[in-house]
Amino acid sequence: MPKYVIERIIPEAGKLSQRDLVAIAKKSNKVLKEMGSGIQWQQSYVTKDRIYCVYLADNEALLREHGAKGEFPVTNIQEVSEIIDPSTSEWEG
Repeated sequence: MPKYVIERIIPEAGKLSQRDLVAIAKKSNKVLKEMGSGIQWQQSYVTKDRIYCVYLADNEALLREHGAKGEFPVTNIQEVSEIIDPSTSEWEG
């Protein structure tokens, strides 16, 4: 399944309380369960005014459907082409 990063512009996202974040996560999980297979939330990163979400999904349309059903803004979607980390420097191909 392809991996995607979704950018969601949410003013003052960094000020959301733990209770708010729990409610968002519960709502997202509920929508995902209703949608069935083909889409999986991996994690999200909260910044000052954005939330960046990492998903596995069969296609971009499922990500947009999840956003619409959950009333989550979808500002931008990018498919991940590669993943690198510090261990990548050790590869000698």
